[in-house]
Amino acid sequence: MVEEDRPGRNGRGRSATMHDVAGAAGVSTMTVSNVINGRSARVSDATRDRVLQVIADLGYRVNTTARSLRRGRTGIIGLAVPDLKAEYYGHLADRLARRLRAHGLRLAIEGTGGRLRAELDVLATAHMDTYDAVVLSVASGDVDDLDERQPDKPVVLVGERAMKSRYHHVYMDNIGGARLATGHLLDGGSRAIVALGGVDGDRESVGELRVKGYRAAHEERGLTVDPDLVVDCYLTAESAHEALTGLLRRGTRIDGVFALADSAAAGAFRALADAGLAVPEQVAVIGFDNLPSGRYTVPSLSTIEPGNEEAADAVCAMLLAQLAGDDGGPRLVMPEASLVVRDSTRAVPAGTAGPTDARASRRR
Repeated sequence: MVEEDRPGRNGRGRSATMHDVAGAAGVSTMTVSNVINGRSARVSDATRDRVLQVIADLGYRVNTTARSLRRGRTGIIGLAVPDLKAEYYGHLADRLARRLRAHGLRLAIEGTGGRLRAELDVLATAHMDTYDAVVLSVASGDVDDLDERQPDKPVVLVGERAMKSRYHHVYMDNIGGARLATGHLLDGGSRAIVALGGVDGDRESVGELRVKGYRAAHEERGLTVDPDLVVDCYLTAESAHEALTGLLRRGTRIDGVFALADSAAAGAFRALADAGLAVPEQVAVIGFDNLPSGRYTVPSLSTIEPGNEEAADAVCAMLLAQLAGDDGGPRLVMPEASLVVRDSTRAVPAGTAGPTDARASRRR
């Protein structure tokens, strides 16, 4: 079926339609529909170029609402995240919205609070009727939990750990990124490094995975970890400030902080300033996530870039492939983490870089 659409003017005071485009280009309305919907294999390059030029000349615009209704679609992609206040998820939403907009899709955001029941509810059939597809940031669910649901629409998971389920999944290299961050601090001379927001355990939460990388960097250099320096707290500025302040008040000596998220690094900066400790001269600090705000802290924050843009590209590619019906089955994608060196960490002496610093560092 072809689309009868609106705005644009045909020179007679009314909005241009697909029939107007077809007439001006000397082709059928089906050919115009093929061009608009990307079915380029059915149209020659010359014809495609001529139709696109006429569309531009007439100011023809696709009526996405009517098209969605005819296709049984809403034109909306849902994004469910654990924390609507977190800067990281705001930037994730922005990256996805910009990419989806180019394909005539809108993004709607909702919060799960990181609760298992809320994550499962997002995948319930009645809930998914609101959307054409859903991107779910997994905080509590695991493979067995999620596979209980049988949504009949596309789903892409984003989260901290790889889960071999029947869903597409884009996740971070938490262990590798944490090894890079901790290795950079160690190679810069730090020996008493706080893993701020870290957790020892086997549930493979973000705190547990990044602590594994933190420990691996020490082990690779023949160093041991003081268990008192693995400090459990929420990955917020407030919680990190409170936790690090408490550690310093107990007289614990530190000379480095690996904040497991850039948001936690902001709280660490405040706690260190309150204690009269200079960054990076006395305590080097590195974060994780490469949030834009890190460029503007004083000093600017060294951090781990987890492949934010690459992850957004992968999520959108998976969504579009599923919506087109040719996704090829579930895939796991993990962008490579890299080190972003700014002013909050010490320079690494030449020739002393450890094994986790093999990937190129950069300032930006």
